[in-house]
Amino acid sequence: MKQEELADRLQSRSRSGVCQRKLKSNLKERFQCVFEGIAKAGNPTLLNQIYTELYITEGGSAEVNDEHEVRQIETASRKPDRPETSIRQEDLFKAPPGRDAPIRAVMTKGVAGIGKTVLTQKFTLDWAEGKANQDILFIFPFTFRELNVVRENKYSLVELVHHFFSETRDAGICRFDQFPVVFIFDGLDECRLPLDFLNTEILTDVTESTSVDVLLTNLIRGKLLPSARLWITTRPAAANQIPPECVDMVTEVRGFTDPQKEEYFRKRFRDQEQAGTIISHIKTSRSLHIMCHIPVFCWISASVLEEVLKTRGRGELPKTLTEMYIHFLVVQSKVKNVKYDGGAGTDPHWSPESRKMIKSLGKLAFEQLQNGNLIFYESDLTECGIDIRAASVYSGVFTQVFREERGLYQDKVFCFVHLSVQEFLAALHVHLTFITSGVNLLSEEPTNPGCLKSSDPNLKTHLYQSAVDQALQSPNGHLDLFLRFLLGLSLLTNQKLLLGLLPETGSSSETNKKTVQYMKKKMDEDLSPERSINLFHCLNELNDHSLVEQIQQSLSSGSLSTDNLSPAQWSALVFILLSSEEDLDVFDLKKYSASEEAFLRLLPVVKASRKAL
Repeated sequence: MKQEELADRLQSRSRSGVCQRKLKSNLKERFQCVFEGIAKAGNPTLLNQIYTELYITEGGSAEVNDEHEVRQIETASRKPDRPETSIRQEDLFKAPPGRDAPIRAVMTKGVAGIGKTVLTQKFTLDWAEGKANQDILFIFPFTFRELNVVRENKYSLVELVHHFFSETRDAGICRFDQFPVVFIFDGLDECRLPLDFLNTEILTDVTESTSVDVLLTNLIRGKLLPSARLWITTRPAAANQIPPECVDMVTEVRGFTDPQKEEYFRKRFRDQEQAGTIISHIKTSRSLHIMCHIPVFCWISASVLEEVLKTRGRGELPKTLTEMYIHFLVVQSKVKNVKYDGGAGTDPHWSPESRKMIKSLGKLAFEQLQNGNLIFYESDLTECGIDIRAASVYSGVFTQVFREERGLYQDKVFCFVHLSVQEFLAALHVHLTFITSGVNLLSEEPTNPGCLKSSDPNLKTHLYQSAVDQALQSPNGHLDLFLRFLLGLSLLTNQKLLLGLLPETGSSSETNKKTVQYMKKKMDEDLSPERSINLFHCLNELNDHSLVEQIQQSLSSGSLSTDNLSPAQWSALVFILLSSEEDLDVFDLKKYSASEEAFLRLLPVVKASRKAL
């Protein structure tokens, strides 16, 4: 090696060492605090204190899964049908035993709120604090939200890194092929760049300027900076945007296992007796227990149950999903009233301003849910009459229900804290619109508001039946939770919790009876198991357990005969078996019937078992 070259190398190493120290220091400052579930509001928590290990498995597939994400969580909450390899986040790029080829690109899938972003933050923080992956010289964490903002600009790869991580520019680092580098791209599902892997021109020069989508496409397919390692996170429905041949390993974040849920609540509450009360309450409700696989739902449950235990004692803890989300809204508005407006804890919490804001957010939630949007821009908010400055004044409710992200730019991106919060507010909007104007937002038929009365039981019945129809027609079940919430809001007990926000309309037991009958009739029409199971959750929101109890009784007494079961009764049997607390290690199909029909009907249970006889 020539002397000048050696001198260059040594100088480059010393520059990169200084740059690494600066980058680590800045990333540590950026990621050591996490605003749980929210951005900017409330008290920051040290990430290392709250972080609960997530269940990450290797060997997911890169194909698209367009089921409703809560259904995917229900599936994941059962034991997988084959033993899986679980991975610690710090070992992400380590080749598993028996694999010689190095891992360049990892894709991590997981539903909304499962903890993908926090996972990338913990990976980066552990590196910055010198705890893991010290063989890596630089980690550059990007989010697709930040990249969306610069999608019209032109950069070379070096300029893009300099732009987002100025430490590299200040140190004069213009080459990255000499160092072990990891690029993190978080949130592929939010990407608004046209990633075209078939027609994009090939680019190999890290100093050549081009559009951001061309840079990313070439980086991902390994044409640009092939020595770099990449980690991409995404929700399952967007995984197929990247060709499988560009990904060396697919992992999946399954959220919390049952012991990890308990660990979360025990870390969250210093009072272990209170933690125990909350854990045992959540275990009594299958739908709440399933949802707690999602860390954000644990946060929602914790904030609700802590407040309710303070004010009401154990007798009236929310048992259904609708109750939990109503309490969440009430708790957040109370926080806003006391913390931001100087009110007393006993004051009525629905001021005219917060009523108006909740209604506007409900309108936004519904319209964007109809369009399949989970990320919104300022113009979307303006269209729904939301003044962003006013929203920030009432930030107790809205920074928690509603999350505002800001990259390095003034462009703001908004989203609800979790998809389920958007679905709840969308259902609230449909309910409110109907009781105040008689208009059914789910009906295609034109309405003349002058002759409508929301108290007309036939119109009410039509509202709920059209909601059931729309949810059943959705190819990916994207209205499943929305339907659970809308039906839950029809109960007088739930309306009482929202007094002051919406007028009490009274719950017509006749209307509810008709809705229950309608859903049972639909179950007899041979629906897919997923749709049927959601209808059982809907019956649960309406406190109707008749079908399940009927089958449960026959099961307990040993008198269940599968010869004459209707489709609805088959669905009830599947629902009971999937909802049982017992692990389905071995499922004995012959106990029910050896027929082909029984096998097809019980397929979801067979899939959830490790072994079927």
